[in-house]
Amino acid sequence: MKKKYTRKQFEDVRFEFAKKMSKDTKLQKEALDVLVKADHYNWIHQTNWMGQPILQLPQDMFALQEIIYNTKPEFIIETGIAWGGSLLFYSTLMEALGGKKVIGIDIFIPPDLKKRLNSYGRISKRIELIKGSSPEESTVNKLKSIIGNSKKVLVILDSNHTHDFVLRELNIYSQFVGKGHYLVCGDTIVEDIPEQKHRPRSWGHGNNPKTALKQFLRENKAFEIDKKLMNKLLLSCNPDGYLIRCKD
Repeated sequence: MKKKYTRKQFEDVRFEFAKKMSKDTKLQKEALDVLVKADHYNWIHQTNWMGQPILQLPQDMFALQEIIYNTKPEFIIETGIAWGGSLLFYSTLMEALGGKKVIGIDIFIPPDLKKRLNSYGRISKRIELIKGSSPEESTVNKLKSIIGNSKKVLVILDSNHTHDFVLRELNIYSQFVGKGHYLVCGDTIVEDIPEQKHRPRSWGHGNNPKTALKQFLRENKAFEIDKKLMNKLLLSCNPDGYLIRCKD
């Protein structure tokens, strides 16, 4: 007869398997190799949400879904919005779970992107766009005028990926995140993969989001990596990039 689990037992089993998987160095290397090889075909660009591209792995988007469900943020802030699919994804969740605004920040927001993002009825009404560089004072002031004193905020940093730029973002945007909420540093995988000669960038090994993240964590003890979440993510562009605020 097939063994029956209670929900708690099932969660305990999942937790233990995830821990074991995270320690399987051979499997972890094989998974990273798949990502490296698939990147030559822009694999992470192949996912859509409601018709709009999301430049993320589905597993990372599901990790963010878990964060949003568990923490119920009033505001979600994303720096670097690309084609807008991720903003629509967050706004769809906010429509179902409650919350106030999804705020996208980018230096380039073309009219056709605005038009597309405004074509989804009630979901579109939750989306607010700020054109500007994320660390600039004028951009931060516009952001403050939207979120007020709320600390129920999820921040997702996914714009310029150089060490200095990301470190500035981490130091500035961490102020908006209250205890129990998340600060997500995107594309930390850059430190773990070979140089992307097929896709030249101004960042690379030793100069990327993960190097900035490590410095930020050395200097800021209010945040820690959510290892329980990371253990589940065999495929992720954001290894160790899911930070939870553990202290005020």
